[in-house]
Amino acid sequence: MTEIDVPFVSSSGLVVVKMLEMVKLKPNDVLFDLGCGDGRIIVEAAQSFGATSVGIEKRRDLAVAASGKAKELNLSRRIGVIVGDFYSFDMSRADVVVSYLLTVANKQLESKLEKELKLKARVVSHDFEFPDWKPTQFMMVNEGWLDHKIFLYVKENQEGFKRKDGEPELAWKSL
Repeated sequence: MTEIDVPFVSSSGLVVVKMLEMVKLKPNDVLFDLGCGDGRIIVEAAQSFGATSVGIEKRRDLAVAASGKAKELNLSRRIGVIVGDFYSFDMSRADVVVSYLLTVANKQLESKLEKELKLKARVVSHDFEFPDWKPTQFMMVNEGWLDHKIFLYVKENQEGFKRKDGEPELAWKSL
């Protein structure tokens, strides 16, 4: 598998909260953030929703920043940050996976997530689809001149996620 280089672009606070609300994050959930950057999603998940959060980040400087933020907020018991490649990381503990990766990177993750994620696991993606999966829900979040897309996918059965049959039927919701 060719590793796709994805630049670090942070999600806004509003988008982070909307993603976590969309997946109906609960205190007993384990959330994995693929390419966690500065850690804003894992911090919000632990701080506001009580979830256990794991950030996987290949850039050491960003992982150190995310880990430092967790320590600063006394959230180290609920947050773990791993410096590494999420393509080779075992995802089987995750109830929720967060992705702000390019569509080509999401495509490479599809079979891995289908194999490793448990039944009813939720995957939420900011702006970029998992191209072969049919979203369970779709939301547009407007921030002034910028619109953000949020896609939710749920592993409905052991075979994996719903497949697209032509155009996806989206449950449109706009804020």
